[in-house]
Amino acid sequence: MTTRCGYAAIVGAPNAGKSTLLNSLLGTKLSIVTPKAQTTRFRVLGILMEGESQILLVDTPGIFRPRRLLDEAMVEVAWSGARDADVVLFMVDAAEGLTEEVRRIAEGLRGRRVWLVLNKIDRIEKGKLLPLTEEITRILPCERVFMISALKGDGLADLRQALAEAMPEGPFLYPPEDLTDLPDRLLAAETVREQIYLQTGAEVPYETTVETESFKELKDGSVRVEAIIYVSRPGQKAILIGEGGGRIKEIGARARAELTALLERPVHLFLYVKERPGWDEERARLRAIGLGEAVSARKKGRKGDGDEHT
Repeated sequence: MTTRCGYAAIVGAPNAGKSTLLNSLLGTKLSIVTPKAQTTRFRVLGILMEGESQILLVDTPGIFRPRRLLDEAMVEVAWSGARDADVVLFMVDAAEGLTEEVRRIAEGLRGRRVWLVLNKIDRIEKGKLLPLTEEITRILPCERVFMISALKGDGLADLRQALAEAMPEGPFLYPPEDLTDLPDRLLAAETVREQIYLQTGAEVPYETTVETESFKELKDGSVRVEAIIYVSRPGQKAILIGEGGGRIKEIGARARAELTALLERPVHLFLYVKERPGWDEERARLRAIGLGEAVSARKKGRKGDGDEHT
């Protein structure tokens, strides 16, 4: 029996619905999802089995104009995902249309095997979909076009089947029962960060990062997780903690519930908030949140250009 296995990278602008697509195709929540742009910060691999095909879905950060080392590493992760994929799913928010951001990404994807995935088609008049497709494919020739609603599941069955058929012949790279290659401690940190995004507003989510300091399996089958939330300024620490510690308790309670479901065992979660100005320019911090390879790639790319971060 012939097996197939390959990589499909989901690439696009922030808030195009990439993480929602990954979760919907997998049928479970793996990548964190919030209404805020630039939620995904590193590569998230989801392992999808479809018949005799193993589809390695790679959710990538949204591509945007970077301002800091964190941003540069995120964008590098996205382009790296596109470079290494057997198929690139170029995801576009149909309701937003052909923005300058979408145009820049389309130009950067030329020469690759690309499928255009128009998302959120329930938010646009059906008569506008074909003209939008023609606009985008004039800039970037695409092998196939799919029109979907990642949130509602419309069009996903056809996309899943097409991906299964498009994967190259070869052995599975992961056990069929696996869902991802992400370590549990990184999933724990991401689950906490999701709640920060959902429960705080303005700039606070973008000025924070979460690291799992300790992840211990206990004799009763439960796990004890200790995580540090780093913030850039004292005011952000106060916002996260909340009056009488109310907000940090709520963040912890909701994250604990999510983790218990994800890990399928009881979780004891302990959160600490620390002020650390400039964490988003620290290579050690970025490596801790899964951006090590991207940071190294950026360092090599900038060597000798006089703009190296220290």
